[in-house]
Amino acid sequence: MRRREFITLLGSAVAWPMATRAQQAVPVIGFLHSASPGPYAHLTAAFRQGLKELGYVEGQNLLIEYRWAEGQFDRLPALAADLVQHMVSVIAALGGSASPLAAQRITSTIPIVFSSGEVDPIKSGLVASLNHPGGNVTGVSPMTGALVAKRMELLHGLVPKATVIGYLANPNNPLIETTRSEVHGAAGMLGLQLHAVEAGTEREIDRAFTDLAKEGVGALFVGGDPFFFAQRNQIVRLAARYALPASYYTREFVAVGGLMSYVASFADAYRQAGNYVGRILKGERPADLPVVQSIKFELVINLKTAKALGLEIPDRLLALADEVIE
Repeated sequence: MRRREFITLLGSAVAWPMATRAQQAVPVIGFLHSASPGPYAHLTAAFRQGLKELGYVEGQNLLIEYRWAEGQFDRLPALAADLVQHMVSVIAALGGSASPLAAQRITSTIPIVFSSGEVDPIKSGLVASLNHPGGNVTGVSPMTGALVAKRMELLHGLVPKATVIGYLANPNNPLIETTRSEVHGAAGMLGLQLHAVEAGTEREIDRAFTDLAKEGVGALFVGGDPFFFAQRNQIVRLAARYALPASYYTREFVAVGGLMSYVASFADAYRQAGNYVGRILKGERPADLPVVQSIKFELVINLKTAKALGLEIPDRLLALADEVIE
């Protein structure tokens, strides 16, 4: 039997109707994540808050089976299969698009809720449409991928003399080619050159910044990746050491000293994912739950970091900023 056929059989064999699962005294949900628990503790708390808003409290009337890939994306299929074997009622697949894609390949019957904006959920095959997902998958899409061009434009506006932009990407991320294409396209539209460096470990991050310094890049665009989120303190510290103005994909980088971010709230996305899991536990079908899209995006600027870099923030950017950290 081929491996793909075995996995499909496994998902079908251990999945059972929602009506049967609903008879459990305490529902069990699976939590599948591509990263490590520590750096995501506040987002996991936001997810649980979303569940609580629907009346579900972990340890009281709900159990959660956690599976963390620790940044090893190739572990996701096995972890998803393990959750299916544990007969969970819903799988919350978080930490980027790789998690729900892995879960979707394992089961076509157990509901899957994602929170990811790396790639378009329609183009990736997660859902048939945003308004009518149509299958067993739905969730929250902050659409961070669609914000790449805007992030590049804001970085260019902040450092207009920088003609070569560094791009930090994780080679272990299975979606690297999709995101790399978007970043190259955004840079090209502004007439900028892109110097890409890759890092999948702490040591490789150090080497990547050494390479960026040798190439004399004028600014840095940090790609969206769960591993980078976990290593945000290291990345921000190195950007300061090498005096690199950098654009990040979450506010959390700016909060620890990064220069600028432009994105929807990750905490709110996780909370909304928790909401959707709760609604499915109450009987709603993922096929009928539209993919939630963020309608408000926040520009956050760290003024103290800008001053340390010798940057003068243009008045128009300050006027656009939703939050200025001093």
